[in-house]
Amino acid sequence: MSKKSSLSRNKKTKPLASDTTGLTLLGGGSLPQIDTPSTALLETFVSPAPKRRYEICFSSNEFTSMCPITGQPDYATITIRYVPKDRCVESKALKLYLRSFRNQGVFAESIVNRMLDDLVEVLSPRSMTVIGDFTPRGGIGLRVEVSYPEKSK
Repeated sequence: MSKKSSLSRNKKTKPLASDTTGLTLLGGGSLPQIDTPSTALLETFVSPAPKRRYEICFSSNEFTSMCPITGQPDYATITIRYVPKDRCVESKALKLYLRSFRNQGVFAESIVNRMLDDLVEVLSPRSMTVIGDFTPRGGIGLRVEVSYPEKSK
């Protein structure tokens, strides 16, 4: 029996499909200009495997915010790792959310904690870690890492 004929008899194979219900930012058109971070920016979709533990990791090395004292730009790589439960965040929506911090004069510690709070609010993940690796200024780099649920040491 050929491999092809044995595969054609296996009717249990499901086609791949993604539920895009409620996603509005994908596709053509210009991106909205948003100057304030908001959970409303974080569009989500149904997890394709809600009973399975799997990790999603996003990393952006284009993050920018401002120092609240000097107004100078702060640059960072933001890494978001999470194990979803029922929902996943859509990557373009996450990109717009990260971009909304660009003109915020806030310390790095507040930014990373806010990101975790906002993402946990919209996703209710099994676990999540947000890391901000801020580019050194004055010879000192800064890394802020926060997790949900809080890691005990």
